[in-house]
Amino acid sequence: MTRVAVVLLGVLVVCALSLVTSRHEARRLFVELEREQARAHQYDVEYGQLSLEESTWGTPARVEKIAREQLHMQLPSPSRIEIVDVPIETSR
Repeated sequence: MTRVAVVLLGVLVVCALSLVTSRHEARRLFVELEREQARAHQYDVEYGQLSLEESTWGTPARVEKIAREQLHMQLPSPSRIEIVDVPIETSR
């Protein structure tokens, strides 16, 4: 009977150690998941900021201002503007 008790005690110790190890691993993975979710949130915020900045940099008013001030460009006079008709081909 003592052998059976020793074997059962050994199995109980192994099961207890296995439980502790699996719980520790689960907690570690949960902390890592939380950290990665926080990082994903940071990336979402940064993406929103960059999208806003991109839309600001590409506004026609800003492009025109840079063309005038930095590149010394100016609008052509109305007499120099020509409108060209492009024929539209229909595929059959």
